[in-house]
Amino acid sequence: MDKRLLAILRCPVTHKELSLAKSATLKEVNAAIDAGKLTTRDGRMLDERLAEALVTDDGKVLYPVANGIPVLLEGESVNMEQLG
Repeated sequence: MDKRLLAILRCPVTHKELSLAKSATLKEVNAAIDAGKLTTRDGRMLDERLAEALVTDDGKVLYPVANGIPVLLEGESVNMEQLG
């Protein structure tokens, strides 16, 4: 992802800064997706593994990146507390 774009993106709900999810985070998220235990904020079960994602600076909200494009919609975001 373009670093200039990443520098200006913010969570549309909390306005917190976003950064690329680390590989360990993606591994944990994808394991939960594989187990059928991860839903979006609008209640849709995630069924496709994520190659990239953005996470808020507090680590509470994750946004998928589809084909290099951040999906910054509240309903498509993932509450990371599901992993805890």
